[in-house]
Amino acid sequence: MALIVQKFGGSSVANAERVMNVARIVSETYKKGNDVVVVVSAQGDTTDDLIAKAEEINPNAPKREMDQLLAAGEEISISLLAMAIETLGCPAISLLGWQAGFNTNSVYGAARIKNIRPNRLQAELAKHNIVVVAGFQGINRYDDLTTLGRGGSDTSAVAIAAALHADKCQIFTDVEGVYTADPRKVEGAKKLKEITYDEMLELATLGAQVLNNRSVEMAKKYSVELEVLSSLNPIPGTIVKEATKMEKMLIRGVTKDKDVALVSVLGVQDNPGVAFKLFSKLSQKNINVDIILQSFGRNNTKDIVFTVTKENGPVAVELLSDLPVLDGAKFVCNTDVAKVSIVGAGMESHPGTASKMFEALYERGINIKMISTSEIKISVIIDSEDADRAVSAVHNAFIPND
Repeated sequence: MALIVQKFGGSSVANAERVMNVARIVSETYKKGNDVVVVVSAQGDTTDDLIAKAEEINPNAPKREMDQLLAAGEEISISLLAMAIETLGCPAISLLGWQAGFNTNSVYGAARIKNIRPNRLQAELAKHNIVVVAGFQGINRYDDLTTLGRGGSDTSAVAIAAALHADKCQIFTDVEGVYTADPRKVEGAKKLKEITYDEMLELATLGAQVLNNRSVEMAKKYSVELEVLSSLNPIPGTIVKEATKMEKMLIRGVTKDKDVALVSVLGVQDNPGVAFKLFSKLSQKNINVDIILQSFGRNNTKDIVFTVTKENGPVAVELLSDLPVLDGAKFVCNTDVAKVSIVGAGMESHPGTASKMFEALYERGINIKMISTSEIKISVIIDSEDADRAVSAVHNAFIPND
């Protein structure tokens, strides 16, 4: 007998038919003699619908009240799923995040899990109940409901698996696993049998939407083996696990991210401490910076170019324009860009990987604005309109369509 945590996203429970499908998957796992904890997201577009309702009332609603509202989506789905499981003859109980022991910090809308007290979970499992838990939510020290942000249900599932020392954490989605690219847009995209935590983390961070990057970080930290598989097609998925020793370099995936803004600060005085003061200002406002490029000084000035999310581009320009050390500098924010990346372990020890990627883009007439590399990824910033062509070109260069 094993302890298995299963997570189902909003599309998997979007309507009554799909709720019953999920109930059958969970019940079959339980009837094989396993203990089962199920983590569920809000149905379909429920979260977006709730956000729209809030905007009708108050476009600038307090974040605390937004969390109170959004937590209701998961409350609906866990209750319905528990009812569905009961109709199939299996005992089930639904628990909200706080009932399942989720304690978070007080950053409303993007809370972080501080700890899980699994007493209630363990007690219900001891009664041989299937425990259906609301993902995406918890409670803070003020006894206020909090939400974990988009993709938070993945993180909830991994956190439960870690707290209970589960044998496996299965993430059910509307795709059959992790692919080398989006199979809906790239012909010849291949499903991977397995992938390392580091590779999956890079793919998730760089735009692949199959797993939330925070969930992968947590899985790696607590050695939780993940399996990504389809809730609609019962076939083996992709295993996410520790790396095994290998000499061969494999490109695991090609991703794109259009939520990018390119901010240029031109004509900055070439003095010590300017970069520190610039990026400290952004850090104080919790603006995360990705790729950074600084030119060589000329005429006692230099240019600093960096990327942030599209939403934070104009905010960054506004913040920095008031910084005294940037007096006289010119600011440009370009939101019509995208980041295209390749990910694969062993990249740094295999010469020619970057040139092969750049050649594929050159042959399609795609201009590169910025480049960033690490041991397992290469990212380029290009015009947004070229993103889909770029992904196809690069994918075909490294993973030809057989």
